[in-house]
Amino acid sequence: MTRKILILAVFIASLLAQTVAFAQGVGKYADVNGIHMYYEVSGSGDPMIVLHGSYMNIPSMGKIIPVLAKTHKVYALELQGHGRTNDIDRPITYPNLADDVAAFMDAVGLKKADVFGYSMGAMTGLQLAIRHPEKVNKLISCSGSYNFEGWQPEYKAFVPQMTVEMFVTMPLAEGYRKLAPNPDGFPALVKKIIQLQREPMAWEKEISALKTPVLIITGDADGFTLEHEVAMFKLLGGGVMGDMGKPLPASRLAVLPATSHTAVITQVDLLIAFIEPFLKGETPKGFFETSASEKQ
Repeated sequence: MTRKILILAVFIASLLAQTVAFAQGVGKYADVNGIHMYYEVSGSGDPMIVLHGSYMNIPSMGKIIPVLAKTHKVYALELQGHGRTNDIDRPITYPNLADDVAAFMDAVGLKKADVFGYSMGAMTGLQLAIRHPEKVNKLISCSGSYNFEGWQPEYKAFVPQMTVEMFVTMPLAEGYRKLAPNPDGFPALVKKIIQLQREPMAWEKEISALKTPVLIITGDADGFTLEHEVAMFKLLGGGVMGDMGKPLPASRLAVLPATSHTAVITQVDLLIAFIEPFLKGETPKGFFETSASEKQ
């Protein structure tokens, strides 16, 4: 079983290391909380912040950024120690990353924005909504979690076995060196990400108190169990019966079929089909409704 999990980890790391140059944004830097954060701006419209997964960067997010930029002004960020953003002598934690995003918004004059986060970026987005709710209009949590126990059993079993040595010879190490301000900083980043993935999180109380509408997107073969994603949806007020004369919950849940954790971000057409109606407040019209729009 351990060998199978290690093979899976190598596959994931290799996939996330691929940096296909789809993003066409204008690159800039902002100094926030001691880091020199790289970001790209593209498109026009309502502002949206895009947050990548662990070991990723803007290019490795693929087609989702330019597609979102067709209807939004997208601010794609590279978080602490990732891509062209430097690392500092500070742990990588979800609260720290969320505070960096909040400080970035202040630095560029963004009072409020929609947020799209994938994997590590999804958890960062959740913490941003928890810690800085006034800054988040709507949140798309893509392949995210609120509790370590939500991981699939195979991955939970693998996390305690993770070592820096497992990752430093993988292809994503070479991808890191191509962009990083410190090409030799990859082992230190791996150490911090391993510790991050061991965090218990356990944010049930905070999720239940959220007023921010959240669109949860997950694959049916994702790294987190479907039961966990449904539980998060229920914490946000979802899972009730429609057609009973009451408005639907502001939060939503979408499950992509035949889709693994790393394949979620590649399903751009499906993602947009869920994201745009959510941001616009549109819902499918039922037999007993006279309007297809939410009253929010």
